[in-house]
Amino acid sequence: MLAEKIFTVAHLADQVVLWILLVLSVLSIGMILERYFALKKVSAESQRVRARIKLALQSNSLEDIEDLAKDPNSIEGRAASYALKHMKESGSKGLSEIFNTFALTERPELEKFLGFLATVGSNAPYVGLFGTVLGIMKAFNDLATAPEAGQQTVMAGISMALVATAAGLFVAIPAVAFYNYYSKQVKGIFQNLESVKELCLAYAKKKGV
Repeated sequence: MLAEKIFTVAHLADQVVLWILLVLSVLSIGMILERYFALKKVSAESQRVRARIKLALQSNSLEDIEDLAKDPNSIEGRAASYALKHMKESGSKGLSEIFNTFALTERPELEKFLGFLATVGSNAPYVGLFGTVLGIMKAFNDLATAPEAGQQTVMAGISMALVATAAGLFVAIPAVAFYNYYSKQVKGIFQNLESVKELCLAYAKKKGV
């Protein structure tokens, strides 16, 4: 009795799984494109700041942090601005906490949608596999209820069921690839922010604040 109900569900659910994967694919592509345009500018600004940091280290010119603080277009510039303002008002005490708090406020925006991409990347293959299992169950159940249908019917049903696995991989692979790519970009931005923090601490020591 229970098995019959399961087979009844399988006759409908295999198609539902494909629709779920289609929706996940559309959402995933939309989020990938959104993150691409959102992080492209931030990453470009971060690379520009990285070059300025290297130049400041090579020339041993910690005063360059003052110029960086005048750059509101980059995350590092805004962080340096807050840091210099804090140093003028309170000295170097609590400077590390200022940077840590700033990083915590910026992280959710930079990592927006990355959790969804990670979830889709890790679970879409299982959703596809589930659809394949349901499709195979449906194919063999059709053969059992209509033996005259023959081997061709079963093979056709199995081949259709395997589409779900392929669809799951099709959804998962781009999600994983772009999740890793964007995570690397975000990590680089925060490494830059850490470098600015160290420069600000060195600047504070030099100024004796």
